[in-house]
Amino acid sequence: MTHTPSALTEMNDRTREVFRRVVEGYLTSGEPVGSRTLTRSLTERVSAATVRNVMQDLEYLGLLDSPHVSAGRVPTQAGLRMFVDSLLEVGTVAPEDQERIDATQSNGDQDVTSLLDQVGAALSGITRGASVVLAPKREAAIRHIEFVSLAPERALVVLVFADGQVENRVFAPPPGQTPSSMREAANFLNALAEGRTLSDLRHSIGAEIAKRRQQIDSLARELVESGIALWQDAGQPSERLIVRGRANLLESVADQDEIERIRVLFDDLERKRDIAEFLDLTETGEGVRIFIGSENKLFSLSGSSLVVSPYMNA
Repeated sequence: MTHTPSALTEMNDRTREVFRRVVEGYLTSGEPVGSRTLTRSLTERVSAATVRNVMQDLEYLGLLDSPHVSAGRVPTQAGLRMFVDSLLEVGTVAPEDQERIDATQSNGDQDVTSLLDQVGAALSGITRGASVVLAPKREAAIRHIEFVSLAPERALVVLVFADGQVENRVFAPPPGQTPSSMREAANFLNALAEGRTLSDLRHSIGAEIAKRRQQIDSLARELVESGIALWQDAGQPSERLIVRGRANLLESVADQDEIERIRVLFDDLERKRDIAEFLDLTETGEGVRIFIGSENKLFSLSGSSLVVSPYMNA
């Protein structure tokens, strides 16, 4: 049996406190919470037998479960959902954690990816879990493009964006390239690219080459096509994902079942494209959203939950 929306309102104060203490104890330790332990933490002085009876009632409602005979209780997915929706209290950030958060913003010269990497590290450290941050799609306009010859069969293409970011790729240019054809290719692209985003340029470059075929020789044309193709996957979800804190997941492993669950979770974290696409879908949401267990298909097999929040430009 699972709880109904009125289950919480039908609980008396004792039952509500027992339920809250079980959930909080489980979230803190990761272990089943027993009646004797619970009795010592309750506001009201009651016997362990009374607490066991209350826990049995909560188990009947589908809010608690007993994983082993004679063991304590753990919250079910339905119980966790009710706790989050009805009983969860948002506390204040500890001073040392606030200092760690503030430290990520102290260097104003760092690029966005470096900043998000530090934020992810701070978040995983504070929560003792794994953090996943999705870097923003690059939509800055292009300021300048340059081709540089490194060796007979190696060249460098450099993109400078209007926001000051610089990206480069080393690649094997088409055979027969000369300094002259590289300059011609760069001039051709710069004439087209100024003020446009990389995705705009990439989508229109074929038509532009066909339209201006007489203005650019074949060597430069091949260089333009191969150089821009290097960014074909730039900005794809899997390349924009920053994952930190995997090692934290191993700290609470107590038995073989937990090891298998963490192994599944590690496998899930490698599915970067799926994770990024899921986060892309949630970026328009408001505030913090919590997905528990099977509520999200990505991590349902490992029984893991996600706390998701979009971030905005200040």
